[in-house]
Amino acid sequence: MKKNTYKIQYAPPTVSDFMALRMSIGWEVIDSTMSKASLDNSLFHVTVYQQLAQSEILVAMGRVIGDGAMYFYLQDIIVLPEFQGQGLGQLVMSEIESYLTQTAKNGATIGLLAAKGKESFYQRFGYIQRPNELLGNGMCKFIHDE
Repeated sequence: MKKNTYKIQYAPPTVSDFMALRMSIGWEVIDSTMSKASLDNSLFHVTVYQQLAQSEILVAMGRVIGDGAMYFYLQDIIVLPEFQGQGLGQLVMSEIESYLTQTAKNGATIGLLAAKGKESFYQRFGYIQRPNELLGNGMCKFIHDE
């Protein structure tokens, strides 16, 4: 990875950049008002932009949501498909882990839902798969109009 061609920021991306990055990996299109509210209510953001001659493009991001005390949740760890395999996911996770090391205190829980087949990526950072001897399956519920 050529570090001099990337710029790291600790602020949310624009709603349009966020939605375009999500769509680039096949995630569902979501309402822009909900996207803005979600980004605004996050605890921590890391965004990675590729520097171009006169502009920049969002190529990777991640964020932390939660109550900021007992529960933290990793969300939207995304790398633009044509930039995958260049260490940007590792960079995003390293920045998130640095934030969590400073913020999450003894007894806090940090969770995430890994995309299918990406579990081993998160295991490198100390995350464990469920179910296991101690913990049952992780679960979620999606809200959709009928």
